[in-house]
Amino acid sequence: MKTNHGYLIDMDGVIYRGGKLIPGAKAFIQQLQENDIPFIFLTNNSQRTRRDISTRLGRLGLQVTQRHVYTCADATAAYLARQKPNGTAFVIGEGGLLTALHDEGYSIVDKDPDYVVIGECRTFNAEAMEQALNLLLKGARFIATNLDPNCPTQQGTRPGCGALVAMLESASGRKAFSVGKPSPVMMRGARKELNLTARETIMIGDTMSTDILGGHQLGYFTVLVLSGTTHEQDLPDFSYQPDYVANSIADLDDHIITESCLSRDMSMSFESEFVHA
Repeated sequence: MKTNHGYLIDMDGVIYRGGKLIPGAKAFIQQLQENDIPFIFLTNNSQRTRRDISTRLGRLGLQVTQRHVYTCADATAAYLARQKPNGTAFVIGEGGLLTALHDEGYSIVDKDPDYVVIGECRTFNAEAMEQALNLLLKGARFIATNLDPNCPTQQGTRPGCGALVAMLESASGRKAFSVGKPSPVMMRGARKELNLTARETIMIGDTMSTDILGGHQLGYFTVLVLSGTTHEQDLPDFSYQPDYVANSIADLDDHIITESCLSRDMSMSFESEFVHA
């Protein structure tokens, strides 16, 4: 029997932080598994494949499979395959992005590509950026896996995909199309992986400008946890608000969330009937 709801769950700042599980994460995921509630982890990091990420989560104590993972690399590759099947791309990125593109029938080239695709990359150099710039100036289309300006690491913070993209945008005068959160391309793609409708989808994240914004724009029930990048004092700065706020995933319970989700839907239905009466 198909459940009537499921979860899209951000990882860094929600499930783990600094290489360790956040307290309560294992119990919450086990609750979903025991009750056959569908869920998928979302990440704007294109470096690793689904299998790599599921293995890493397993070593942290979460026994999940690669079908429980959806990355911005997967979303990007699927998007490009729909736009131009069996196309070509010049890529600045790592294994996760390259594997996803290959799996969708794309060839990686260094001359006359259909697309220049930029993802997370710890080993980029000036030569690769110069080549990407000239390919863009010659007419290649510009795709970013995400626009996150930086990435947290165990050593601190490093430039993210968005920083590389900004450099190329400035030099080329071209704007990149971004597929990762909060883009509806990725948010909708993840939902479809779970075979859910928008009303049945619950987004749990720690970042207002990606997780919560993306979910809000598509009508998902949004849950903000304060264990990551967004703090309670930041909320007044945003014109949109999450549907539910918790200190961390340890404070979340599927039954309470679904009751809150149902209350919101009933309220929205009442308002709609009132407006159209």
